[in-house]
Amino acid sequence: MRALLPRSAPAALAATLLLAACGRDSEPAAPEIRPVRTVTVVKREIGETVAFTGRIEAENETRLAFRIGGRMVERLVNVGDRVEPDQLVAKLDPQDELNGLRAAQASVTAAKAQLAEAQSEFDRQKFLLARDVASRAQFERAEQALETARSRLNTAQAQLSTAEDQVARTELRADAAGVVTTTAAEPGEVVQAGQMIVRLARQDGRDAVFDVPGQVLRTAPTDPLVTVSLTDDPSVKATGRVREVAPQADPVTRTFEVKVGLTDAPPAMLLGSTVVGRMQLDAIPTIELPASALTELDRRPTVWVVDAKSLTVSPRAIEVLRHNPASVAIASGLVPGEIVVTAGTQALHPGQKVRLLELSAR
Repeated sequence: MRALLPRSAPAALAATLLLAACGRDSEPAAPEIRPVRTVTVVKREIGETVAFTGRIEAENETRLAFRIGGRMVERLVNVGDRVEPDQLVAKLDPQDELNGLRAAQASVTAAKAQLAEAQSEFDRQKFLLARDVASRAQFERAEQALETARSRLNTAQAQLSTAEDQVARTELRADAAGVVTTTAAEPGEVVQAGQMIVRLARQDGRDAVFDVPGQVLRTAPTDPLVTVSLTDDPSVKATGRVREVAPQADPVTRTFEVKVGLTDAPPAMLLGSTVVGRMQLDAIPTIELPASALTELDRRPTVWVVDAKSLTVSPRAIEVLRHNPASVAIASGLVPGEIVVTAGTQALHPGQKVRLLELSAR
């Protein structure tokens, strides 16, 4: 007689099959292995040419200002005007200074009259003393009065010279040939002594001014030759040497202002023109990577480094020496022999396994 299965057997069998299926679904998925392109880090002697955009400025600029205050009644030049030495640039209202001059002239006239009177009295007393008609005390008083009159005349003449200088200072004149680059006051304004009226770019030299990172300055030659050309017409060129480097970096850009004194700058290099300066750097051992290898993590330049044994990646903060659209030079953070990811960096995370598509030396 055939044995009968318990009623609960079908349910138990179904539960067993369900658990087996769940066990297969809960198995962990294999980790994703992402293909990446890489290079092996090497150091090479690199002496590349760097280029920076700058502007043309005057080598020497003069800020012209009145030495006295007053109301400016006339300004005879505008921006772009060429001026010659001793050319009149602006005028102040000279009325007060002219009044002072007339008063000083009157004082001189009075002092001369007093001196003539004192001289006449001295001569008379001297004549009388020689004939024993006048006393020596009278002669000495006349002599003292003469010296006093002479001193008063000297004082009046000095005041007259000062008054004449004050009148001359109501006229502002150029001290050298040049071009007006800035005007800072208009006719009718009351200006103070020393307040800039116009800025004059002198014609005795031209500078090309650039903002240069500190890393480039550290690797630049001692006395480099810089080739400068106009951005809108590269055929207009000039050469020069570094004349001045700012002692402190700009607080915003963290770059240093570098002035290159140009030799025989062509007339087309007008003040304010935009130029490109090119300089050959010294050949030094440098690590250089494709620009695609560079990314950013925590606001710091970063690259992804591959562990050669485990084929996993990890981020590495670096310091950039210089960069351009095609490549980036590394100042620190990498050593020769390490493997760096150059393509596929966007989807990486620390510890991720990768598959190397190609491995080349860089």
